[in-house]
Amino acid sequence: MRLASPALPVGGFSYSEVLEAAIDAGLVSDEASAGRWLIDHLALGLQRAELPLLAAALAAWQQHDLARIEALNDWALRTRESAELRLQTEQTGRSLADWLRQRQPADTRVEALRALRPAPAWPIAFALAADCSGLGAADALLGYGFGWAENMVQAALKAVPLGQSAGQRLLDALAGALPAAIDAALATAGAGDAARQSFAPRWAILSARHEAQYSRLFRS
Repeated sequence: MRLASPALPVGGFSYSEVLEAAIDAGLVSDEASAGRWLIDHLALGLQRAELPLLAAALAAWQQHDLARIEALNDWALRTRESAELRLQTEQTGRSLADWLRQRQPADTRVEALRALRPAPAWPIAFALAADCSGLGAADALLGYGFGWAENMVQAALKAVPLGQSAGQRLLDALAGALPAAIDAALATAGAGDAARQSFAPRWAILSARHEAQYSRLFRS
């Protein structure tokens, strides 16, 4: 629950993960369109890429397989398709690694995480934090997914803008979709690295536009 909390000191609240650019482009303008956008993001982004990556990284940390961790971290960074998305995963990953350093000073894996270059990616850092917290794969993915959902709903409340009741309905919809997304992600992780994919071209294009968007609330 702590790892899924917006109070985790990694700065996740400062990112909209392209939602703000979708609002500026007129693709998201109300509760219904925000719901469609976020459900699509869950299915096309987290379910196919970040959640299977998290499951693979969790297994690698459990096995102390640092070569595997380095390869997974490289994949995470290579698949960020804009400068701002790369900045987001690096900044939050570094922040979580620092949080872990303070809480798990005797765990040598934390120093291995902090030594990743150019930076630890957010899913890789989250996987180690989940293992340090004693979480299994399904619970780790659930915490990651719900933390993402809560951040995205808060971003929608501020940027669309939406009311609190609309936000709760969006969160209900995302929470309801998470279990099936996690099952699919675990199946993808079990099928090997070739089954994992990161391909959302419209999302990437909007992120590149957001980097130069006039007047922004969010860093991505």
